[in-house]
Amino acid sequence: MISTIPSTTADLASIRLQIRSLQPQLVAWRRRLHQCPELGFQESQTSQFIVHKLTEWGIEHQAGIAKTGVVATIVGDRPGPVLAIRADMDALPIQELNEVPYRSQNDGKMHACGHDGHVTIALGTAYYLARYRECFAGTVKIIFQPAEEGPGGAKPMIEAGVLRQPDVDAIIGLHLWNNLPLGTVGVRDGALMAATELFHCTIYGKGGHGAIPHQTIDSVVVGAHVVNAIQTVVSRSVDPLKAAVVTIGEFHAGTALNVIADQARMSGTVRYFDEAYTHFFSQRLERLIAGICQSYGARYTFDYQSLYPPVINDTDMAELVRTVALSVVETPAGIVPECRTMGGEDMAFFLEEVPGCYFFLGAANEAKNLAYPHHHPRFDFDETALGMGVEIFVRCVEKFCPSR
Repeated sequence: MISTIPSTTADLASIRLQIRSLQPQLVAWRRRLHQCPELGFQESQTSQFIVHKLTEWGIEHQAGIAKTGVVATIVGDRPGPVLAIRADMDALPIQELNEVPYRSQNDGKMHACGHDGHVTIALGTAYYLARYRECFAGTVKIIFQPAEEGPGGAKPMIEAGVLRQPDVDAIIGLHLWNNLPLGTVGVRDGALMAATELFHCTIYGKGGHGAIPHQTIDSVVVGAHVVNAIQTVVSRSVDPLKAAVVTIGEFHAGTALNVIADQARMSGTVRYFDEAYTHFFSQRLERLIAGICQSYGARYTFDYQSLYPPVINDTDMAELVRTVALSVVETPAGIVPECRTMGGEDMAFFLEEVPGCYFFLGAANEAKNLAYPHHHPRFDFDETALGMGVEIFVRCVEKFCPSR
């Protein structure tokens, strides 16, 4: 049964009455999930909560996929296409600083990116569709995915067959987004989020006394030249009409002020939108490092990892989401096409398999002090967005899988 607890947020007129009446329960579910954050592939309580609700509502489902993933299957009143909806479940290793009744009860863990809201919206969508099967044809598969924040749960779920039996024709997903205000939707075709790659490099020099540098090979000096040279990769080796980022986030060397370090270690990340650069950065960075080390007589090791490809939206699916979103936000100004970010997402793996659209649902509210950035220890969002998310998903289902 759906309980009736007071809603803390205003309803929007564009949300149908059945979903508006669900809003108090959406808030309750989200807050319960927020209190019990779990890291990637450890989402046992979250998975159990999802399974409990799906069982309560009589929705067919399979649990234990890629360790903690869950897939719900809802069949409409007659045959038709298969649409998947994806929601990520995991939290982050962050100590929450919010002073709210529903703050995290797990020390050092926090839903600081809105995944508790994503699960809630997917559950609300499942609840609605299971009760109004006559409103759509075909099948909706709702994929509750673990480990988006790392090491990545999309790929193992795909390998486990979540896009098969029945075969998925298209997929959609959303991200609650505090970079956009409540009442807006960021959607575009093509690249939305960047490829995510990382690297580790160790420079091996020859240590010695700081006062006798000619007897050494200074790994810090070599490493400093590497850092400077890497800054030219985007500015001088990438098409200036393309966007890319190379960032060194870590640099470690030395143990004493008068000792020349024999090793310098650095790590960084690479982001880009254009798939033409898939192998470019790993090769270009290593050539720079090798050349600099050779010129100084140093050695190096270089480890490069490609985590997620860019998130590339299908043109037709993006148009479907755009049309639906416009009917919910009810103003063209509420659709934000210039919403790309260098952030990464393993939703990209699903979009490599089937056409789809990933979009941003504005959730920030400055007036309520709900506008801290993602991954901040005070991150929170306006829960009005929960009902909006359900409404958009339901309308996408009805448009993609029309009942007549």
